[in-house]
Amino acid sequence: MKSLTFGLIERIIRWVLAFFFVTTLLAVLMYKYIPVYITPLMVSRTASQISSGEHVAMHHHWVPLEKISQHAPVAVMASEDQRFLIHHGFDFDAIKKAAEHNRKGGTLHGASTISQQTAKNVFLWQGRSWVRKGLEMYFTFLIEMLWSKQRIMEVYLNSIEMGPGIYGIDAVAEYHFGGKEASQLTRSECALIAATLPNPLKYSSKTPSYYMQQRQRRIEREMRFIPSFPKEGEEIDPATVSGGVYKSKK
Repeated sequence: MKSLTFGLIERIIRWVLAFFFVTTLLAVLMYKYIPVYITPLMVSRTASQISSGEHVAMHHHWVPLEKISQHAPVAVMASEDQRFLIHHGFDFDAIKKAAEHNRKGGTLHGASTISQQTAKNVFLWQGRSWVRKGLEMYFTFLIEMLWSKQRIMEVYLNSIEMGPGIYGIDAVAEYHFGGKEASQLTRSECALIAATLPNPLKYSSKTPSYYMQQRQRRIEREMRFIPSFPKEGEEIDPATVSGGVYKSKK
């Protein structure tokens, strides 16, 4: 009887793991091709607004990467993940530096890459736990394996929170920059948006503080050392990234 029970539990576990793997793989493959119109964060924020009696606001417009300002990918790389084009989802140098800084105390530094942020924005709930961190690593691995860097950047720029009730680059262009479209954003405006990303509910690109303007200028300086974002089909040669040279797969 005991061996029968253990056998049943083992089969259930195998089926659960197989179901999890298949469904998550299908979800990642699906989002390789179709727009991400809603994320767990959007649902969570909307639920919080309803429960607290606030005005419900969720502004989000999906736009393809070719209709986004060419400065936007460079700005978010300068701000969030300068090695995005050459790492495989995890920047171990940044993780090491962040750990060394955090051991000294003071303001905690994170080391999440754009790929990691995309994985948790699109597939996971908000919060901090070892389970969630493990799933973040799993989904980061999947999207790096199955999506191009261009697709990761496209989903990131369309799904990330950029202000209260504002999600994605096109929505923030409309509501914070006088009704603009994402394609019309200037280099300076993209740098300002990128400057808010550590905490877009605290920092505003619509009414930037002096601190935000300083961050904006720093990001603009960093953007000079980052190559323009490659088009689909262009491959990054790590030896020539600093010079902005690309090798085409064609």
